[in-house]
Amino acid sequence: MPEASKVIEKPGERTQIISPDTWRGGGDPAARTPPGQTLTRKWPVLHYGSVPKIRPEDWQLRVWGLCENPYTLSWQQLMDLPQVDLICDIHCVTQWSRLDNTFTGVSIRTLVEMAKPKPEATFVMQHGASAPNSDWTTNLPIDEFADDDCILATHHEGQPISADHGAPVRAVVPKLYFWKGAKWISGIEFRAADAPGFWEINGYHMHGDPWTEERFGW
Repeated sequence: MPEASKVIEKPGERTQIISPDTWRGGGDPAARTPPGQTLTRKWPVLHYGSVPKIRPEDWQLRVWGLCENPYTLSWQQLMDLPQVDLICDIHCVTQWSRLDNTFTGVSIRTLVEMAKPKPEATFVMQHGASAPNSDWTTNLPIDEFADDDCILATHHEGQPISADHGAPVRAVVPKLYFWKGAKWISGIEFRAADAPGFWEINGYHMHGDPWTEERFGW
């Protein structure tokens, strides 16, 4: 099983990143479906609380914590960064999986490199502008957050991501359960120690690997 994504670059086109899980078993859908999951072509909507309605012109991303270069990005500044297309599978902890998705956005690795994390920054807390208190959170090791197939996505299948799915910008972390990519993402915080986010406090696993069914923390 390859660990690195395939990267396809063509002059005048967006770089294409193909997540390695998409070629498990030679691309066979059964081999690409983690234990306990059911395939769907739909994209179910699941979230806690009401759906924020955030206009792109009002969106900001704050990047802070244990880094040399904390910064804040506007929507236009995000759009001015190199854009990529990510082809990946997504797996929800509620037992559905959707294969062969195309997301468009900015590589998280690019955003992390801009911040210049300090050596002691080994974890990230993502913040999302939703309930509770407009500061939903989820945690990740920094290496997995900045893996080569992780992006902040603005589009899915060529269309802007809908409000229900995290518009205007959501994180996509394909190798983990889908809740590990924050919808309505508004902040990236670099940390020296791990800490539970919203769903982790409420019983979900601290890591969330779908292939070993890390659904719950008990």
